Amino acid sequence: MAKVNTKQSIVDEIKELLKEAKAVVLADYRGLTVGEDTALRKSLRESKVSYKVYKNTLLKLAIQGTEFESLSDDLSGPTAIAVAQEDISAPARILHDFAKQNENLSLKSGMIDGVHYDQDQIKKIATIPSREVLLSKLLGSLQSPIANLARVLDQIAKAKEA
Repeated sequence: MAKVNTKQSIVDEIKELLKEAKAVVLADYRGLTVGEDTALRKSLRESKVSYKVYKNTLLKLAIQGTEFESLSDDLSGPTAIAVAQEDISAPARILHDFAKQNENLSLKSGMIDGVHYDQDQIKKIATIPSREVLLSKLLGSLQSPIANLARVLDQIAKAKEA
């Protein structure tokens, strides 16, 4: 009976983790060394991404009847789950960048805002810059014409004074 209670508490933990999730990415971590796994977890933690390893059967129980149920097809072999509540591209981006340097990590699939993405689509999503980078590019694009206008007006004012 204690074993069932333990499993139920883990299923509840997974459900709680996914409750506010905006992005979920599944990865195969087979072959990572402890040092590599620690470095990966550190970079994910810095981006406020939860990274856990659960038994596939417990993951399947937790996502059953939820918007994440389509991920159950990809729950085979060693599976790690990365969950983000804020930056939706962070899990895919960090895992993909790490997988470029470590062939032992591979992306399986993911869900972002209720839409299921396969391995190739998740890799494309990984190339999207973070929200902060996109906002700074937008700000730079908006600021440039205004700065140019200010320079032109300043030059006109100086020319009239002379």
